[in-house]
Amino acid sequence: MELRVENVSVARGGITVLQGVGFAVQPGQVLILRGPNGVGKTTLLRVIAGLQPSVAGTVFGGGDAVAYAAHADGLKATLTVAENLAFWAAIYGTRGVEAALVGMNLVDLRGRLAANLSAGQKRRLGLARLLVTGRPVWVLDEPTVSLDVASVALFGDALRGHLAVGGSALIATHIDLGVAAEVLDLTPFKARIGTVSGDFDAAFGGDFA
Repeated sequence: MELRVENVSVARGGITVLQGVGFAVQPGQVLILRGPNGVGKTTLLRVIAGLQPSVAGTVFGGGDAVAYAAHADGLKATLTVAENLAFWAAIYGTRGVEAALVGMNLVDLRGRLAANLSAGQKRRLGLARLLVTGRPVWVLDEPTVSLDVASVALFGDALRGHLAVGGSALIATHIDLGVAAEVLDLTPFKARIGTVSGDFDAAFGGDFA
């Protein structure tokens, strides 16, 4: 499935931060978003994932086609590693828990409560969740935070596996994931200072970058 963004503008706190963004991500492709802190990377990713509305423009192939992962790992602290993945697999109506455990090197931790994981282990579990969504488009905001070099490599392998079966990914990161990717710098799309969009996005919370 193609992800296509046409002339999209997005706002944070009622102030437009990006204007006229356009790009396409084809099956089997990765697009990396770059830009300084505060330029609007996270806000744009949330719009594409359907978590908040855009100010203008259209997103094709987003919403229900997207598996979104951001700064929160989306874990239930009182469930084990395997139970967390089984929970998400049930939500998405998929299987693949065992493959996800293997893919992110969590087999030996399968019975440990999520509350008792280290930050890096929680991040690996949060990323393993992507493997059980069955969704073709991964939209990821700094996915390698808290990961060591070996775990970044594991995630790179998982990403390559996703691409090999026709998936695609849009990722905000400054880390080399070891995967061939196009890069889009959002700096040229930065909105003029003081551009007001209204406060319709004020109800949507989250971390912004």
